Amino acid sequence: MPDLPPTTPHRDLSGSIAPAYFRDLYDADPDPWQFASSPYEASKYAATIAALPRPRYRRALEVGCAIGVLTRQLAARCDRLVATDVAPAALVRARERCRDFDHVEILDAAVPGDTPDGPFDLVVVSEVGYYLSADALSRFERQLHERVSPGGHVVLVHWTGETDYPLTADDVHDAFAAPGWRLVSEQRHATYRLNVVERA
Repeated sequence: MPDLPPTTPHRDLSGSIAPAYFRDLYDADPDPWQFASSPYEASKYAATIAALPRPRYRRALEVGCAIGVLTRQLAARCDRLVATDVAPAALVRARERCRDFDHVEILDAAVPGDTPDGPFDLVVVSEVGYYLSADALSRFERQLHERVSPGGHVVLVHWTGETDYPLTADDVHDAFAAPGWRLVSEQRHATYRLNVVERA
């Protein structure tokens, strides 16, 4: 089980967790979820990389890259990688961690308001979809349907334990059972769910 930060998430006008919540967390602690040291995170990252259906991708998007631990691993599988987050302190660490990869671009951007333009043949949404409101998630799913190339993949990875976030892991993953997506693989681990869907 990951250690959840003790502060209570506050929401923006849309009902999503506000970016200020993440900024405050990273201002107080450089790694509030222990991404760089947690055995849970290391195991989950390994499962995420192993679940990728292709050995290599042309252009990928990682939403919510935090301090860039998974970003480095994804970079080895992509010709180009765009990674986003909303916490400036986390972005500084992600850029430092990925400084030796000139094909990685790390942006200050929130979804769905600032979702980067495609096309992408891989999008990774790991531990971030349930911070969105139902309406924001629906908008984000439609955006990805427009931005992911036909045959491209979206990887969804979310903690299944109890939280006070707007949505659950199942809410997020079920949103990508919508028309236009095909389930490639599904894993239900003790503490998280990992789905890969393909743009039809």
